[in-house]
Amino acid sequence: FREDFYYDDTVGYFVLGGSGYVNGVEAFFGPVKYYRLNVLETEQISNPLHDKETVEQIELYYERCMDIQEIVYEYRYIVRQGEKVQRNCYYENYYLELIHKYGEKSKCDAFTWGKELREKYHTLFKLLHEMDFSALDVLEDGSDTVLEVGQRVFEKVAKGLSSAHGLSNMGSSVPLLVDSSCCGYHKASYFLAVIFETGLGVSVDHTKGLLYSLVGAQGNERLAVMNLGYKHYQGINNYPLDLELSYAYYSNIAIKTSLDQHTIKGEQAFVETIRLMDDELLKAQTKENGDVFMWLKHEATRGNAAAQQRLAQMLFWGQQGVAKNPEAAIEWYAKGAIETEDPVLIYDYAIVLFKGQGVKKNTKLALELMKKAASKGLPQAVNGLGWYYHNFKRDYRKAAEHWLIAEELGNPDASYNLGVLYLDGIYPGVPGRNQTVAARYFYKAAQGGHIEGTLRCSLYYITGNMEDFPRDPEKAVIWAKHIAEKNGYLGHVIRKALNAYLELSWHEALLHYVLAAETGIEVSQSNLAHICEERPDLARKYLATDCVWRYYNFSVSQVNAPSFAYLKMGDFYYYGYQNQSKDLELSMRMYAQAALEGDSQGFFNLALVIEEGNSIPSYILDHLEIDQALYSSNTSLLLELYYRCWNNSNQESISPCSLALLYFYMRVFWNNILQSTLIYFMGTFLLSVLVAFAVQYFQSLSAHNSPGTRSEPPSDEPSSSGNSNEDATRLVQQDESTFSNDLAQQDSNPQNPLVTS
Repeated sequence: FREDFYYDDTVGYFVLGGSGYVNGVEAFFGPVKYYRLNVLETEQISNPLHDKETVEQIELYYERCMDIQEIVYEYRYIVRQGEKVQRNCYYENYYLELIHKYGEKSKCDAFTWGKELREKYHTLFKLLHEMDFSALDVLEDGSDTVLEVGQRVFEKVAKGLSSAHGLSNMGSSVPLLVDSSCCGYHKASYFLAVIFETGLGVSVDHTKGLLYSLVGAQGNERLAVMNLGYKHYQGINNYPLDLELSYAYYSNIAIKTSLDQHTIKGEQAFVETIRLMDDELLKAQTKENGDVFMWLKHEATRGNAAAQQRLAQMLFWGQQGVAKNPEAAIEWYAKGAIETEDPVLIYDYAIVLFKGQGVKKNTKLALELMKKAASKGLPQAVNGLGWYYHNFKRDYRKAAEHWLIAEELGNPDASYNLGVLYLDGIYPGVPGRNQTVAARYFYKAAQGGHIEGTLRCSLYYITGNMEDFPRDPEKAVIWAKHIAEKNGYLGHVIRKALNAYLELSWHEALLHYVLAAETGIEVSQSNLAHICEERPDLARKYLATDCVWRYYNFSVSQVNAPSFAYLKMGDFYYYGYQNQSKDLELSMRMYAQAALEGDSQGFFNLALVIEEGNSIPSYILDHLEIDQALYSSNTSLLLELYYRCWNNSNQESISPCSLALLYFYMRVFWNNILQSTLIYFMGTFLLSVLVAFAVQYFQSLSAHNSPGTRSEPPSDEPSSSGNSNEDATRLVQQDESTFSNDLAQQDSNPQNPLVTS
């Protein structure tokens, strides 16, 4: 080289394991020591694992799993061999054939395993003895047998745990869950992780909790991966705070969430934010035989487009308590598209036909319908035409034209698609790739809630290698977490918890809300805390941790925490909660945060803190954007807080804040009156006169309405009976109109521990 060159190896980012260009390895990663400037021989490198207990637990787990898998394989082989011998005799013995067809299935009575092994895994042997291996749909080499056995074991345990007193039998359930986990069924692994981390029916054991979280994540169990992501994001339960590691976990599930949404089958449900304190939302939950569903079905049958659209969405995504039924949903999409000419229904049906989701693909009809919906001005349909020209015709010019129009109409899908054109270097008239412009389009799509756009932006934030995206690991985690929490498998667990709560099955609700809450989703955390408040005996009996404190505390640590959670924690810190000490400053911070969320109770509580002789730190007042000129005067500060309290409350009715503000004005006025003796006596005299007048007025009113006299209505008052039918009809019509409008406004576009690799 003619001149020296310099390379800064700290520029960019360092990835350990797999990336977008290199495959990873299947292993557990421990703490890493990176020798950047020194070249060492192998024997010189030292990086001992400090957490030896975790390593030992991992080794013990895999030793046990090898035994279990070997037992299952051999057991299946012996049973199958016995069946094969019997089948050879069937053609010659009609009686044996009948026994095989209608009699008891083959069992393995002659054990080939030693007594010690049989005693060690006696529950597994008992279960295998009860299983019908002839019904297992497995490959001839038995490669699916172990997983099938694991699933059956788990389903049996899960059913028992969901029963009325199932959580009392946790001690006997844990060994079976371990067997299921060893068979590769990692829902059991996540159950075990939660059981040991929360002390659900057992003593808390963070090491075992970590072990089974890692095992579950290694097995691609979505909730286990999210659990690890959340714990590293918050740095709780002995997990170190590690945003980069948290992002790795969350982005894994966020990518899967995008793919899972296109999978019709599987135990998935739409993730809905339904709080157990919201009676209106709880009343709106339904089932296929519920009043809400039946009314929607009635309206949809009559041709109500809004009802057809809502019904189809509920069935397709599994919303509002209705089980997923894509086939039935498609029927309503088709019916609405043909009968009502509703552009949204036409578009939805076109998408189904394009993708062949639950119906045979029909590109020709889908295109006709998409054009029809686009002609009605539907933005997503205009975007859909661009998608057609991009994917089917490879006509990028027409695709870009349609996407530009759709983007102007506010469609986030179009913004994302334009970004893809720039990223791939195929935007018409623009040579080469332009990642900067692409990233701007992705950001715009993400702002509109687009899943893939949000994922792209989270990657830019974690790497920091884009011009408009400075490195921000926390923001990257928040964005990836937001998408991961839309996963349908998590939604299924949340739905089971909610259904159990509505059916008053407290044990089952507790179990499934704990499973959901430990993934880090806020709505399940606050709902679980609410259940523990409602049923304190249940929580104390089965949970080794303080449920109310733990999950309200988790809730307020979230970026989307509800104001009532801040108020709860504020009260806990103010009054003290069980074993937790009082902390006035933390209490005020919680109240202030609730106030910033627009909750009038937050301002009211802060005012009461001042009334009781305490002072609010200036940084909290600055956070509330209160004028510094008011800091020196408690009267001015109270007036500002009570006014904000009133301003954030319902002003159409008398609220506690309006009464508090009025009372404050009266106190200020009265204190000013007390400044003058003459005015004091005049005020006292006037007040006495007012009281006497009020007493005399009410006495006369009471005498006028006494039983001796009867007040008749005026003769010109219209009779209620003459117009009753007309009024009733008008009321019914008004109710139906409101119902239709409400439907039309529904959202139509639902959408140092070891680590795994």
